[in-house]
Amino acid sequence: MKYFCAFLKMKDAEKNEIYRPQHMEFLVEKEKEGKIFARGRFTEGKGGLVVYTADSFEEAKKLAESDPLVLNGARFLELYEWEMKVAPNR
Repeated sequence: MKYFCAFLKMKDAEKNEIYRPQHMEFLVEKEKEGKIFARGRFTEGKGGLVVYTADSFEEAKKLAESDPLVLNGARFLELYEWEMKVAPNR
């Protein structure tokens, strides 16, 4: 299992408001499936971050691109594989 960071930068605030409820349902569903490690919004309102778990970049890309905010042009998507390191005192 690998980790992939999906940066979801704001593209269209109006569309974001329209599709946000579907986005939240999508996130809850993917969490239940074990496909999301962490998620959250940027406090200045410019987007958010979702850390997906997947076996490959292709799988993570398919997941991230199926987010209603991305599908409907509300957010830009930047996806990166993340080599997570946890501090030893955690």
